[in-house]
Amino acid sequence: MKVDKSLMAGSTAMLVMNLLSEGEMYGYQMIKELAGRSDDTFVLKEGTLYPILHDLERRRLLASSVKEAPGGRTRKYYRLTEAGRESLTEKKAEWRFFSEKVNQVVFPVTEWRLL
Repeated sequence: MKVDKSLMAGSTAMLVMNLLSEGEMYGYQMIKELAGRSDDTFVLKEGTLYPILHDLERRRLLASSVKEAPGGRTRKYYRLTEAGRESLTEKKAEWRFFSEKVNQVVFPVTEWRLL
């Protein structure tokens, strides 16, 4: 099912931060991981991902370092900072609350019994 991009806009930074909560990654790796874990629901282009990464880094929620990859290429790896971990915890709680309330409205209890 195709998802309206406006629904995804508010959650993309949280998804990226959640990936980085598991360990450092470089941009293309994040793109592939998000697509794979979401059955291609979250397919980000570089032009979408990198502004998010740069904004999170500017806000000191992420830090980066350049490392040499196999074959001599260099890659920029991103990782969550302590402030990023705290922010992610808050964002996940906010998301859980928000999605529960949306579900309460969209799927009344009588419909839940049918699911």
